[in-house]
Formats: sequence, C-alpha cells, structure tokens
Amino acid sequence: MAQRLTVIGTGYLGATHAACMAELGYEVLGIDVDADKIARLSAGELPFYEPGLEPILRRNLENGRLRFSTSYDEAAEFGDVHFVCVGTPQKPGEYAADMSYVDDTITALAPRLTRACLVIGKSTVPVGTAERLSRRLARLSPAGDLAELAWNPEFLREGYAVEDTLHPDRIVIGVESDRAEKVLRDVYTPMTSEGVPLIVTDYATSELVKVSANAFLATKISFINAMAEVCEAAHADVTKLSEALSHDDRIGGKFLGAGLGFGGGCLPKDIRAFMARAGELGVDQALSFLREVDAINIRRRIRMVDLARELLGGSFIGRTVGVLGAAFKPNSDDIRDSPALDVATSIRAQGGQVTVFDPQALENARRAHPELGYGTSAQDAVADAHVVLLLTEWKEFRDLDPEELGAFVAERNIVDGRNALDPERWRAAGWHYRALGRP
Repeated sequence: MAQRLTVIGTGYLGATHAACMAELGYEVLGIDVDADKIARLSAGELPFYEPGLEPILRRNLENGRLRFSTSYDEAAEFGDVHFVCVGTPQKPGEYAADMSYVDDTITALAPRLTRACLVIGKSTVPVGTAERLSRRLARLSPAGDLAELAWNPEFLREGYAVEDTLHPDRIVIGVESDRAEKVLRDVYTPMTSEGVPLIVTDYATSELVKVSANAFLATKISFINAMAEVCEAAHADVTKLSEALSHDDRIGGKFLGAGLGFGGGCLPKDIRAFMARAGELGVDQALSFLREVDAINIRRRIRMVDLARELLGGSFIGRTVGVLGAAFKPNSDDIRDSPALDVATSIRAQGGQVTVFDPQALENARRAHPELGYGTSAQDAVADAHVVLLLTEWKEFRDLDPEELGAFVAERNIVDGRNALDPERWRAAGWHYRALGRP
C-alpha cells in the first residue's frame, strides 16, 4: 500500500476512481485543468450525481488520504502511479474518437516525470493508442524507459460506479513488462484478495476488451428492439418474447428489455469509434453490423414520437405533452445522447408544448435545452397534458399511481417508452396505454 496514486481527469470516471482508491487506503491526488471542478471536489461536492459516492469523497477528504489540485508539477512529484481518466468524446461530424485530451495529458505529464513510475490509461481508446503513447512517454520523460505505460480499461455502470470500482467483476491489465504487471497486481490486491479475476494481456487486447463489451451490449439491446419492431407489425408482445428468451441460459435476460434504446456517454460514441478504427485497420466489414445496431437504436426514438402523435390524432400542434425522464438512464444525471431529451426536443420541434421532469437531471437538461419546459415534480410535468411519455424508468415513475396521476392530466394517454409499467393497471384506471413492441 506504499504507492501514492494520482488520478488525472476528475470527471465521472476519475472522481469515482480517486475517491474509491482512497477508500481502499491509498494516498490519492486528483488532477484536473478545470479549477472550478477541483474547488467543488475539494469542498466535498460532486459535479455529477452518483449514488453512494459523495460520502466516500467527504470521508477521504477529511481523513487526509484524498486531495485535489490543478498542478501537474505536484502530480509528478507526488505520484508513483498515475491513472489517466480523461474523456475520449466523439469528434464532431465524425465517428472517430477525439484523442486530444489523452494526448494533452501525456504531453503535460511526461516531461515532469524524473523517476520510475507507472502511467496507467483507463480511458476508452482506439486499439493501438497504448503502443503509440508508450513510445511518446519514454521519449518525453526525463526518466526515459523508467516511466512505463500500462492500460487498464474501466467497466463502470452509471448508478453502480462505487460497487463496480470497489468490487469489479474483473480487472484487465495490458502490460509490456513484469515490473508494470507487479505494480498493478499490488495496486489491485484489495480486490484480487477477494477473488476478483485479474486478466493480464498485451496493450491491444486490453484496449479491445472495453469496446468489445460495449459493442456486445449495444447489439443485444438493439436485437430485442429490432424484435419489438417485428412484434408491433405482427401484433405480438415483445415483453413476453423477451421473458421466454431469457430462460435460455445461452442468451440470458440482462440487457434484453425492449424500449427506447441506449444513450449516455459510452455506448453510442464507443461503437462509432470502434467502427472508425476498424476502417483504419482495413477490417471495417467485420463491424458493419454495428451500423445497423446504431440505426435500430435511433429508430426507437422516432417510433416513440410516432406513437405519441398517433395518440393525439396525428398532430402535436396545440397539444401539451408531459415527459417523465431526462437522464439517459435512472440513478444518473447524465443527459449525454439521452433518448428522452431527443424525443422531447423532436416533439417540441413538431409544435408540441413539452414539460419535462427528472429527479436528478433537470439542471443539466435545462442548461442543454432551455427551449423545453420543466416541472418540479411528475405531477407538475403532466399537468393538463394530452399525453404522458415515460422515457426514463426511475423507480418513482414506475411506482406512480395511475388513478392519482389521472387527476392532473387533460387526457389519460400514456406511452411507456421503457416497458416499465403494468398495462392492465393503467388501463383499469382509464388510461389509453401504448408501449414500444406491444399490441
């Protein structure tokens, strides 16, 4: 436990990793170029919503194991192990990942590294990145080959990030030397001693694990949503189809819930970057199926708008629409590529008066889409609505009483975009209930 860790980049991944590694007993320094973010974290305040993380952040600030800074000089002097946790967003107008934040981090850190250390990439990157950065790190560092690189992809699920960091289902490390492997084995001893499998690979394989996992999950989600399209045409019920498929242990029930599809800061941009990189490697045909996965996902949003319009007799003009959900998934305030907000803005563009409520993502939604209306509660959002759309399956929305909610609306029309409600219960309360993939 002697190593001192730095975590460079204190967004969702970095802040979680820094706080949780401090919780395991390490001395940790978080680094970011955003001084406002560093000030908030230093005051024990998270710049995003993640259940269970803020108490860990505050506890480790108070006990002195965790602190934050904007200084790369301080990072280089302090750390024996440097985790790189900066973003790799999609390039504007392209499928490829924007690697500028990762490259800038190495450019800033490497010239300050004067002694043996290990730089560990956790960001999701195109395969081949680690090899390129390893050469650059050795070239730019005064420590030369003693400043080594490893790759250690993250597998965080928003809403479960603390559990996934402290008790992961696997740890993957891409290394080029025995020394790097030993350092990482030591760092992750608290997890491996509990029986967490540690898989040692080369750089390229470790980079491919994360994007392959996301591509598989995206494909599974889009598969059941493609079946939902068929079910609607055939007057079948996709929820019963999914239930029947889930009993086959070769298939399983996870990620087999039909609905509005995936969004967020990972799956959409990661599968597009994967396709772009495959093209650069000359194997674009191997991932051509991901184009259809992406297309199915987008079609679900269009179909959601169509269903709502059908319930209103063919037009949104002069009609009020109550939207429940803004985050891309429950237990998060993340609105990146949010299907819910995509649907809400599409309806507003077609003349609907839209009011949105979300338990955690309202502030982010309001900043990104000031043109939409916002309510202070589910009841406020659906007041005088001609149709209600359930677009993020928060527990408080699933638990709504259809009779009580009916007292607030102008017409009892609801479209369940997540197949999260009991149709019979809502129909018994006088609601016209529609859902994706159900008759």
